[in-house]
Amino acid sequence: MPYFTFKEQGVFFTLSSALDDHTPLVLIHGAGGNHLSWPPNMRHAQEYPVIALDLPGHGRSAGAGCENLSDYARAVVALLDELAIPRAVIAGHSMGGGVAQLLALKQAQRLSGLILVSTGARLTVAARILDGIHTDFAATVDLILEWAFAPDAPADLVGAARQRMLDVAPDVLYGDFVACDRFDVLKSIGNWSGPTTAICGELDRVTPPKYSRCLAGQIEDATLEIVPAAGHMVMLERAEAVGAAVDRFMGAMK
Repeated sequence: MPYFTFKEQGVFFTLSSALDDHTPLVLIHGAGGNHLSWPPNMRHAQEYPVIALDLPGHGRSAGAGCENLSDYARAVVALLDELAIPRAVIAGHSMGGGVAQLLALKQAQRLSGLILVSTGARLTVAARILDGIHTDFAATVDLILEWAFAPDAPADLVGAARQRMLDVAPDVLYGDFVACDRFDVLKSIGNWSGPTTAICGELDRVTPPKYSRCLAGQIEDATLEIVPAAGHMVMLERAEAVGAAVDRFMGAMK
């Protein structure tokens, strides 16, 4: 099956296979990222349709970025509506995980399941990051990536992530982190009870494993996977392990 790329209402996305009777997986990237923040083995999966999107203002999508994760969540729902997808499994990394949680809480009827990667029910951002984006953008991007990858992460992965983040307008990156800093569903995430798995790198310094343990503890019957020797960008650093975990989860959706 070919690997398709599309734009709907200004939102760019890739589609791994035809939308048919299988439940699709929607991949939502983190702050300053785009669809390439997810590894090829996840974006190109053929066992089920995978939609990997660029949020507004990111990658090849039009529009401006947002300073509230609810606005990004609305953009995801609008894309599902355009594609006539009634229900999907939503996977979100970091900021995208916050968007996914809001969808679970506010649009539960549209979700068949939830995959939360390197995220938390609250996403406080260091003032050093917020202040630095407009004072020394390149240095702040380097700091973000220093925290985001494990010390032994391949240099090519780090370099590609750095270039993606540098390509984002500073105002968009700032808005992403403001939106994260405002996000807090600690008291309500337990209201979601659909199929859920939380995945986190053992060495994650941005959203440490305790964040994922908290999510798994609050969501009924949620599973937890801590990936050894991986940082915040666990899906890139340990693509096979994360891809296998996602395949298992999607297999249970049939």
